[in-house]
Amino acid sequence: MNDRPSWYDEQAGPLVRLYALTRGRARPSPVLLDLLSLVTAENDPSRDPMLSPEQAAVLTLCRIRPRSVADLAADLDLPLGVTRVILTDLLDYGHIRVTRPVRPVDIPDERLLQEVINGLRAL
Repeated sequence: MNDRPSWYDEQAGPLVRLYALTRGRARPSPVLLDLLSLVTAENDPSRDPMLSPEQAAVLTLCRIRPRSVADLAADLDLPLGVTRVILTDLLDYGHIRVTRPVRPVDIPDERLLQEVINGLRAL
């Protein structure tokens, strides 16, 4: 019997699993995966037998409809950083497409849109 106190308790959960899922990588590639970026599956998970269960789950979820990075992390019950690493791998393999949200500075303001409408009406 081991009488040494444990440095973690039963509620700590899997300690090695997340490290193994990302193959030791703590950060995704430089590809920016915003929380609101939409992920769409390009392939069926059954087409690649080398996918991890988590990667296959992402493809299955994203074949139904595009999902945000935040939603995928919640649905997979994985930390956001781990989810981003998994998504980066799938993106590198060509299994997913990522659509980034439009930045507010890229959206024309209401005044400009009104001028366009007025110009079209004048035609």
